[in-house]
Order: sequence, then C-alpha cells, then structure tokens
Amino acid sequence: MAYSDVCKQSLLYEGELVPAMVDGKEIVIMWPDGGKPKAYEAACPHEKVSLAKGDFNGRILCCIAHGWVFDGHSGKCLHPEGWKMKEYPMRIENGMVQVDISGE
Repeated sequence: MAYSDVCKQSLLYEGELVPAMVDGKEIVIMWPDGGKPKAYEAACPHEKVSLAKGDFNGRILCCIAHGWVFDGHSGKCLHPEGWKMKEYPMRIENGMVQVDISGE
C-alpha cells in the first residue's frame, strides 16, 4: 500500500465532509455523526459528478446533480439502492490523515 498525506488530523471534524486531492484524484473524507472518518472517491457513481460539493448533514450525503443519497457511515446508496461510493484505505499517522488510492 502507498499512503499519501491528505491533511492534518486537526482539520477533520465529526459531522463534516472534507474534499481533497490525492495524486490528482479528487476524494472526500466523510466523518458521520457517531462514526469514524472514511475516505471515498469523490465521483458519484451515477454520472461522476463531484460529491465534494454535495450536501452532507452529518448522516447522509446528497449529490447536488440528481439527488442520489448516500449513507455517511457506509457509503451505501440509499436512493436509488444498489450502488455504493468507492472507499479507499485511510489511516492517521503522526497527526496526518493518509489515504491509499494505489488500488486504482
């Protein structure tokens, strides 16, 4: 695995969505209320619209283009069903959030 630094851990807050770029790829770090932060590809599986500009209320993320709704804890699409956001391995090392997109 090849982890890349994304941001300082101090920039992450529960209930928020943090957009970032890793090696030229747009990702989002989503930290749902009562959950753990996770890294996902920022492209909506529907038409690849950026989810970095989506509406995240701490529980669900809504795509601004066509209203697809994703669970903040799992990345699973709630509407319509049958889809899921692509998750990347993430860790926190020495106060830095790191993400591995090498499986691309």
